[in-house]
Formats: sequence, structure tokens, C-alpha cells
Amino acid sequence: MSASGFSDLREKLKSMTPHRDNYKNRVTGKDDSYKNRKVKVTDGGNSNGNGRKRKHRDSSEDEVEHSDPAESREQEARRVQSGIVQVEVFSKEDCDVIEGKINEVVANGEAGLYREHTVDRAPLRNKYFFGEGYTYGAQLEKRGPGQERLYPKGEVDDIPTWVHDLVITKLVASGVVPEGFVNSAVINDYQPGGCIVSHVDPLHIFARPIVSVSFFSDSALCFGCRFQFKPIRVSEPVLELPVRRGSVTVLSGYAADDITHCIRPQDIKERRAVIILRKTRPDAPRVDQSPSPNPSPPERHTPLKAKRSHRRADPDAAHRPRVLEMDKEENRHSSSSSRLHRRSNSSENYRRRSQDGDGSRKVKMRRH
Repeated sequence: MSASGFSDLREKLKSMTPHRDNYKNRVTGKDDSYKNRKVKVTDGGNSNGNGRKRKHRDSSEDEVEHSDPAESREQEARRVQSGIVQVEVFSKEDCDVIEGKINEVVANGEAGLYREHTVDRAPLRNKYFFGEGYTYGAQLEKRGPGQERLYPKGEVDDIPTWVHDLVITKLVASGVVPEGFVNSAVINDYQPGGCIVSHVDPLHIFARPIVSVSFFSDSALCFGCRFQFKPIRVSEPVLELPVRRGSVTVLSGYAADDITHCIRPQDIKERRAVIILRKTRPDAPRVDQSPSPNPSPPERHTPLKAKRSHRRADPDAAHRPRVLEMDKEENRHSSSSSRLHRRSNSSENYRRRSQDGDGSRKVKMRRH
């Protein structure tokens, strides 16, 4: 027997590693006590014997935390799609006639024939408000959703007769909107590369549904995009909805209220116009207007001059030196000073010649 008290080396090793027997008993089923043990879970997990903690998630939590982002976007896309209806109402011949009328609206706007708030111009996009107009974007004194206001009655022109006859009447006949629903018509005229940023049509201004009809070319309406500027960039949409020339798009529910929609620059490859038909809420707030003791019918404003020049661009103009106003002023000063300098020099020369003539200089006259 050795000094350590063990006669067999195996007994000594067994006494030094008792955890091996415990593990063996668990594997072979001899020790079932671990099955009834309860593990206390803390915020950081349970201890593993080395002072470190491991987090154990419940199966239901694991499903929530590890949900597939692509699947979530698909679910949201389905919710958006549930609030969209598209119908074909206008034929190619109808589109040709209506597009001619839209061109007349653009010409009237350039000629300054509309009231002040009827026309709203932006780079590559013009808006024409009829029936009702409202403040939005940079026009707001206070930015943010819910700050939009209708203009006072009479600040924009009435809905043109052709919009009633050629567009609204056909929508009523097709069951898209009820009779008398529309009291606001907006024409958005986009040039290639134009856009309108992500927004929700103001809930406190407009009732639902929102009806739009596309003209001139095919495009797309995108939902759930985020815009960044300088340079302009747009994130991937939750849903990209093709809109064809002559098609009618009706938004309600989730698509109208709970997610933004936009027109991206890359979706306007050719000129495109859209007529948006809506109904304003009876309690929609308006821009403050001081009350008059003797109210009179609204007067038509003086026709506005066109704000943009449509002269054909000269391709070589950018390479020519530009003459600024301060350069012209400097040139005027320099030319004036040079004239004065020449005048003073001539006066000085004349004075010198006069002095020389009055002095010792004598001219000898000869007789012939």
C-alpha cells in the first residue's frame, strides 16, 4: 500500500475525477435526478460554473426575435395590396382627348390665367389645384403631419368642366366613386426624372378613398420608400405598383393611411400626368383669414405672369464667359476714368503749347 492510502492506481484516479462518473450515470440513465431540476433564468442567462452566463431563450421568444425580415416585408406588402384597387376605365381614345385638355391647363398656367394658389411649381413637376387647394411642405409655418391647411374658399379655380364631363362622370358610371363625392381635383404634371417624396395624404383634410388616373405614359407608384437628398437616393419599396396609361388606382385602408407612397425619379422616364380626385372633410381646418364685416364674393386675382421662361436653351451658352452686373459697373467706371484721363491730358498739352507760344519762342516770318 502506498503512502497516499491507495493500493490500486485506478481507485486513486477515480477519486480525483468524480465528475466523470456523474456524467456516465446521466448518459446511461442511472441518475435521473437532473431531469427534475429547475434552472433559474436571469437576465444574463444561467451560470455554467466558470462565472460566465449563457442566455437561454424561450421557444416563443426565439420565433419572434429570429423572424425573417423578407417574410415581414412580404406580409406588409400583402397588407398594402389589400387597400389597392385598380380598374381600366379609359380607352386610348379617351386618353388622347383628356391629354389634350391637360395641355390646355399647362398653357393657361404659363399664360398666368389662373388664381394665385391654383398653380404650384417645382423642379420637373407642376401641380394644378382645382376646387380645393391646401398648404403643404415648405409652405407650412409649422412642419409635420397634421399641420396642413386648406386655403380659404375661392383661393383656387373651380374644377374645370371637362374634368367633370370626361373623367368624374365615367368614374361614377363605373362605380368607382359615388355621385357628388369629388370636390377636389389636382393635376400633377411630371417631366422625365421628376418625383414626389414619400407622404400620406393628410387624414384630417381628405376623406377616403383616394382616386388617381394616369396619363401620357406608364409609371409606378411605390410604398414605404425613404428619400435621401444631395444627391437624391430612394430606398427599396415595400411594394412597387405598376400604373399604366389610362388606369385608375383607388387607395384606402392600410395603403392610404398607414404607409407612405411616392413617385421615384427613376419611374418617370417620359412625361406623365396624373389627375387625383378626392373629397375634403367638412371639418378640415383652413388657413386663418380675418373675417370681414361685409363679406363679398371672392374677386379674381390679376392674371399672373409665367414664372419660368421656356426659351430654347443654347448648348454653347455654358461655355461663354458670363458678364455680371458688377463687371458691367466696373467697365463703366474704367471707361469713364479713361475718358476723363484723355480729356485732362489734352487740356494739359494745350496749356503747355500756349505757354510755349507766349514765351521766348519766336517765329521768323519771311517775305516771298
